Amino acid sequence: MKYWRDKTVLITGGTAGFGYRLANQFLLSGARVAIVGRNQTNLDQAAGKLEELHDREVLPLTADVTQAADVDRLFLTLTERWGQLDALVNNVGKSDRGRLLDTPAEKLQDLWAANTLSTFLCTQAALPLLRMTRGHVIAIGSLAAKSATSFLGGYAMSKFPLAAFCQQLRYELAEEGIHVMLVCPGPMSRDDAGQRYDDLAEDLPEKARRPGAGVRLKLIDAERLADKVLVAAAKRSPELVLPAKSKLLFAIMQWSPWLGDWILRRMT
Repeated sequence: MKYWRDKTVLITGGTAGFGYRLANQFLLSGARVAIVGRNQTNLDQAAGKLEELHDREVLPLTADVTQAADVDRLFLTLTERWGQLDALVNNVGKSDRGRLLDTPAEKLQDLWAANTLSTFLCTQAALPLLRMTRGHVIAIGSLAAKSATSFLGGYAMSKFPLAAFCQQLRYELAEEGIHVMLVCPGPMSRDDAGQRYDDLAEDLPEKARRPGAGVRLKLIDAERLADKVLVAAAKRSPELVLPAKSKLLFAIMQWSPWLGDWILRRMT
């Protein structure tokens, strides 16, 4: 879409999965893209593949975005190389399965660092550049940033803060013209969708191994979701929730937690 032509976009966790799909969609729309990852080999391979597909430069940046020093260095490099940022996509995250109170504290801290702290650190460091362009902060959350269910381990507890983060930033940055958007997708289709939680859910009910921990939802196509993210951000939407019908459940849960819990149990 024309809106993104020649705009500069940085995507954390951009070497694989949904981050890679987002990078591909932004490049298709004419944006300049920088992708961030921890593994230099994977980063170079992803950047090379994207450059070959689109015949344009992709900037690979190595960083652990849960570490403040790495994040500062990352944005210093971006400023020196391109001197501009129109959109920050906070895509890094980790999933989990298990009973919440069985989750070791160290694992919970690791989940929080990946799912919440990384978004805070990157947004904080990106703010000077985003002020110059009146740009976008996009946080890739999950339905679990709005509603928990059984056997998500520490995942929902580490994703819920993104909703508060984005809501507060919308108020604080509105006068500066910076757009903030939270993306809350349901489970995405992927090659390992049926097996990725096998090791984590050995002692749990079978439904815990399924995408969404057994909540009956149609898997979302990642390319379709990436396209919707670009469209929603261009419109400066505050949130993107897919499937859209989930918003009704969230509203019910605010009005009547008892009724919301009953509906969610019926869906699993």
